[in-house]
Amino acid sequence: MIDSKKKIIQVSEPLISGNAKKYLLDCIDSEWVSSAGKYLENFEKKWASYCGAKEGIAVTNGTSALQVAFKSLNLKPGDEVIMPSFTIISCATAIIEAGGKPVLVDCYPDTWCMNISEVIKKINKKTKAILVVHMFGHPVEMDPILEIVKKRKLFLVEDAAEAHGATYKKKRVGSFGDLACFSFYANKLITTGEGGMVVSNNKKLASRVRSLRNLSFRSDRRFYHTEIGYNYRLTNMQAALGLSQIENIKNHITIKRRNTFFYNEILEKMNLPLRLPKENKNSMSVFWMYGIIIKNKIFDAKFLAKKLLINGIETRPLFLGMHQQPILKKMKIFKKEKFPVTEELAKYGLYLPSGFKLNKSKILHICNVLKKIFNG
Repeated sequence: MIDSKKKIIQVSEPLISGNAKKYLLDCIDSEWVSSAGKYLENFEKKWASYCGAKEGIAVTNGTSALQVAFKSLNLKPGDEVIMPSFTIISCATAIIEAGGKPVLVDCYPDTWCMNISEVIKKINKKTKAILVVHMFGHPVEMDPILEIVKKRKLFLVEDAAEAHGATYKKKRVGSFGDLACFSFYANKLITTGEGGMVVSNNKKLASRVRSLRNLSFRSDRRFYHTEIGYNYRLTNMQAALGLSQIENIKNHITIKRRNTFFYNEILEKMNLPLRLPKENKNSMSVFWMYGIIIKNKIFDAKFLAKKLLINGIETRPLFLGMHQQPILKKMKIFKKEKFPVTEELAKYGLYLPSGFKLNKSKILHICNVLKKIFNG
């Protein structure tokens, strides 16, 4: 049983600081609280600029960002999009809803990013695009991906929902693809409560995304529609919060990296049978969440999560692979494929408390509880 007197160490907590209250109150006083206003325009411009993109289109969440991004590519039946199995289901459903077919690859056991050699093997005449997912704050190795899309003339879409500010060869994620999708959910590096954005250096695609997120209203005639769009508009109030978050992102990244390095330092000394987060050469991870993998498989992540919760420590499981998702199996989207790394992560992986308010004392406590569990 969970000790009711113990205060739970939450898996994630946002950090609302700086000009947040000032901007929100100004927004309320101006009465521009819906889907137009100076904060929305500034938020789009500043986030796009931060990522190294010219265009920013704010939307309601990361899922809607993926939906309008793939809809803008005009996928035809049979068009294939290569993506990792280890990711959130929104990636697969956005491709399916846009008329394409997701084609899966496994991931690397250290960074959890998509396995490039498998991407190369899956490319054929039907391949229309590649979706890279910068996983848990660590960027995908982009050079070989960029070479592939250039050679094959493919679209490149980035899912950077977990990697705000991460860099590959000193270039920020969100600047590599034709389109890049972000989430601003409460557990992300910056938050608008709920929210998302598509950024791009492709003016034509950005214009189409902007139309799709606004019910595909025509500029020459309102309430006259020639294609189906969506009401995915972000509000000026959410953007006001988002703008204040951008101003503090450097500090947010510093906290995430500092806490990860402290976790690693303590757990490495304890020599527990865990695979810990790492950072590849040429990459700067923002370590969105602190994920661990049980190496000796003496028990699974579900068992460990229960033990940690009894001790007042909240966790979350890692993603179940797309090839194992019941709804996608029912839809017969994929053949009976096996992705051993993805399956290992789902069964033996979880992430520990990783919020911005986590301190060294709490991290040390969490590590000591882990040691106690593993030592029986």
